[in-house]
Amino acid sequence: MYRKSQNPDTPEEAFELSSEEKLCGENRWVILAKLIPWTEFEEEYAQIFSEEMGAPAKPFRMALGALIIKEKLGISDQETVEQIRENPYLQYFIGQKSYSIEAPFDPSMMVHFRQRIGEEFLGRINKSMVKKAQGFGKEATEKKLGEAGEREDGQNNKGKLLIDATVAPADIKYPTDFDLLNSVRKDTERIVDKMHEQQKVKGEKRPRTYRKQARKEYLKFSKRKKKSRKERINAVKKQLKYVKRNLEYIEKLIETGVSLECLSHRQYRRLLVGVEIYRQQQWMLENQTERIDDRIVSLSQPHVRPIVRGKARANTEFGAKISVSCWDGYVFVERISWDNYNETGDLKMQVEEYKELTGHYPKSVHADRIYRTRANRAWCKERGIRLSGPPLGRPPKKVSKEQKRQEREDERVRNEIEGKFGQGKRRFGLGRVMTKLAQTSETSISLTFLVMNLVKLLRQFYCLFLCQISQNSDFVFQIIRMSYIKLFYTKKIAYA
Repeated sequence: MYRKSQNPDTPEEAFELSSEEKLCGENRWVILAKLIPWTEFEEEYAQIFSEEMGAPAKPFRMALGALIIKEKLGISDQETVEQIRENPYLQYFIGQKSYSIEAPFDPSMMVHFRQRIGEEFLGRINKSMVKKAQGFGKEATEKKLGEAGEREDGQNNKGKLLIDATVAPADIKYPTDFDLLNSVRKDTERIVDKMHEQQKVKGEKRPRTYRKQARKEYLKFSKRKKKSRKERINAVKKQLKYVKRNLEYIEKLIETGVSLECLSHRQYRRLLVGVEIYRQQQWMLENQTERIDDRIVSLSQPHVRPIVRGKARANTEFGAKISVSCWDGYVFVERISWDNYNETGDLKMQVEEYKELTGHYPKSVHADRIYRTRANRAWCKERGIRLSGPPLGRPPKKVSKEQKRQEREDERVRNEIEGKFGQGKRRFGLGRVMTKLAQTSETSISLTFLVMNLVKLLRQFYCLFLCQISQNSDFVFQIIRMSYIKLFYTKKIAYA
């Protein structure tokens, strides 16, 4: 049955809001607010600002809370502010005392929040949050460290540590030398025009940059479906000539008295980057090579570097390379670098970080083949740590069933960290870092893993709540048990 509404168009003034209702204590944002140590890092955040000069800054809880909301919901900065303005639970999460229809801050403040709360700051917050949830207090950790120092045979080692490295791709166009030089050419043409307007001598003709001809040649080559290596080299040579002519015009304008101060900050920055791109491309062309140190692949994000990974899907990725450790389902960023590096040397540092956090060495370390060097194996053996994988050298002709079972088990355990990478790249913002600056990009990457740990803690809270209900209700326990039995037999029939 359906009853037609008598007043389908209700004005906003007539919509009633209950003034007696309170926030639900089982809401996810209320629970997440209790898991984060806000007051522990408030003083450290306050030291960034001056006590006397400047306008009052937004509180630490508001800054970090807004970043967590953005990452958790996967929305833009503008949408984050709108969601906070409309949702009372989100306003409670960022520390407001009461609901307000006004926006708490401008969306542009999100950039300042990322700059103030850096990668290292977020790493300490992440570890402190997990310590608090797991019960690793300061006194308990020191006691475990003392007990672990008594024995060196590895009997005190506990837990499994998973380590691996991945790349967080930046939001840039796939770079090619031809397109990169074309972007530099267009920027230098605009700079020549602006500097020509600042000339004191009137009646001077604008320098001839051949921009129409360069544009035609660019479109002619870019529209070709098949491009030979010789055609690519010739196209790059032509673009280099146009860029060189523009740079010479800029030098002549400077000699006539035109100052670079007439350029905006963005134009001046892109000019410096464009000069370096021209130098690198010219050097690679003269030396007939495709490799150079600190190669720039983006005019807008010059800090991004090509990272050769050798993956089946993409042999080269463009972004930041990160080393990550994982234990008990929690993930921590140990290193972020825009340059390609060998992650083999991070094993010792990651194991020591695990000991500092938990108070003991891990019983086993599960890592990829690249980590299984002689130096890492010897270092782990001294501390009673078993490094996963087969031993180095020629494989034996006969392998025992126990050893095969152990190798399969190690690979099964190591799959967890690969799943964490997939979760970060599919569900959160690790698959494409949308921030443009190096510092804010590092903050976004670290924030992704912090939110992943928050999601795990929230899931554990709900599981604990469900277990408490099941203890008080045999009926609920039987329903859960029957659902698992039904799921088991369904899968068994499907695989049969």
